[in-house]
Amino acid sequence: MEVRFREFNPFNCWIWMRFPHPVGAGERGYLETAFDSWFFLGKLGGFNAENLQAHEEGAELGWMDYSHEGAAAALPALMHNMGPIEYQEEWARCWVDLGTSDAIALDVLINALGQLNNDVLELEELLIGGLNDDWPIEEQPEAMFAGLDAIDD
Repeated sequence: MEVRFREFNPFNCWIWMRFPHPVGAGERGYLETAFDSWFFLGKLGGFNAENLQAHEEGAELGWMDYSHEGAAAALPALMHNMGPIEYQEEWARCWVDLGTSDAIALDVLINALGQLNNDVLELEELLIGGLNDDWPIEEQPEAMFAGLDAIDD
C-alpha cells in the first residue's frame, strides 16, 4: 500500500483509496467499520498528542503514575465530522473534518488500513488530501471552515 500526502486542509480533507478492483460488499463492511471506529475515537478526543502519558512512559508501564491533572490540562483535540465512504469503480473516498485532532489520528488510520491491506482488502494507494480530476467533489456543507480558503485569495 503506497501512502501519499497531497495538499492538506484538516478542516476539509478528502481521503482517497485506490484498489486493484471494485470493492465488494463484504470488503466495504470492513473498510466502513474501520473508518467509523476511527472517527468515533477522534470525536471523543482520542487523538490528543498533548496527553500521551502511557506512550511517553515507554516500555515499563507497571505502576505508572497517571496524571489526571495533566490529562485535564491538555487542550481538547476533537474531530468534527465525517461523510460517508463513496465508491466509484476501483476508487473509494471519504471526506473528513479532522477539527483539532492531532496528526496522530492520521497515523492510526494509516496503520489500521495497512493491517486491512495485509489481512482482508488489497489497497494499492492511500492519498490523504487533495482532489482527483476524474472524480469531482461537491462542497461539503458540514465543513465548518470550508469557505475560508476563498477569503485568502
